[in-house]
Amino acid sequence: MAFRRRAKSHPLFSQEFLIHNHADIGFCLVLIVLIALMFEVTAKTAFLFILPQYNVSVPTADGELVQYHYGLKDLVTILFYIFIAIVLHAVVQEYVLDKINRRLHLSKVKHSKFNESGQLVAFHLTSVIWCLYVVVTEGYISNPRSLWENYPHVYLPYQVKFFYLCQLAYWLHALPELYFQKVRKEEIPRQLRCISLYLLHIAGAYLLNLTRLGLILLLLQYLAEFFFHMARLVYFTDENNEKLFNVWAVVFVVTRLFTLTLYILVIGFGLPRVESQALDPERGNFFSFLFNNILFRMSVLLLVCLFQASVMWRFIHFQLRRWREYWNEQSSRKRAAAAAAAGTKQQTKLLKRDSGYHENGVVKAENGTSPRTKKLKSP
Repeated sequence: MAFRRRAKSHPLFSQEFLIHNHADIGFCLVLIVLIALMFEVTAKTAFLFILPQYNVSVPTADGELVQYHYGLKDLVTILFYIFIAIVLHAVVQEYVLDKINRRLHLSKVKHSKFNESGQLVAFHLTSVIWCLYVVVTEGYISNPRSLWENYPHVYLPYQVKFFYLCQLAYWLHALPELYFQKVRKEEIPRQLRCISLYLLHIAGAYLLNLTRLGLILLLLQYLAEFFFHMARLVYFTDENNEKLFNVWAVVFVVTRLFTLTLYILVIGFGLPRVESQALDPERGNFFSFLFNNILFRMSVLLLVCLFQASVMWRFIHFQLRRWREYWNEQSSRKRAAAAAAAGTKQQTKLLKRDSGYHENGVVKAENGTSPRTKKLKSP
């Protein structure tokens, strides 16, 4: 008990130390794993953290091709890249976002939103470029049939598996960052919902062997999110500049339509063609075998359609409210301008009445009568 009291009072166990030095702790852990690669005794264990596991040689027409499938050891690799994500998060925050915040002098609420959007802009831009490279090199865009042909896609290319592991690591690292970044209590439920949805979709695509479909859906989602958070950054620097929000609105609607079309095409029409397949636990098609039946597949498709409809409803409601506020602001400006013009005109009339004015070449007094010269009485 005495040791516990001393440990709790020690600076290494304090809350402030963890908040301000979590990136340094993550960097030290990463460094320990990298140093372990230098020694033969620990190199094999270190490779579990760094490289994807479960590699299999798959025979092809040109020879053998090394591919991968998933397993429990992936959790070790994901843990290592969680620490990598924490370190990169701190680097972006300290060397980019904090320097911009010092120049902008934002309020506390805007400061928190600016940091959130800045981190997500960096992540989404990197993910869009990386995901686009993967889907182009693997031929998923040029051959849409590959999204459902030969399903389940149990064996993955190295770059596909590594991409999914890094995506899971990033969104899992976002959970402790809510504590380390001292996010306001009002914002925590919204961010938890967002993180949970991303983890659910990415892990679902990974475990159900829908990685090809998941790559294209992530590309569309990250593209729309990149424009949204970029528009927020521009808005925080100049509140009169909202043009990028219009670009985001167009991209958002287009990506929603493509997303819903892909879900219906792949889950509704493509997967039924490869529905009758035997269960093979050694091959790793347990989850995909459970998924690829008409009841479960149609249930998932229905949930996806309802979710996309709710997203579009919130988007339309947001746009209508934004346009209503814009037109109210414009009408109030017009009324203010008209009132100012009427006041100026009234003030001009009052000035004319006070100083007199000319009518038909005769100077009129303020009561409208012509000034007459006073007659002098004769003595």
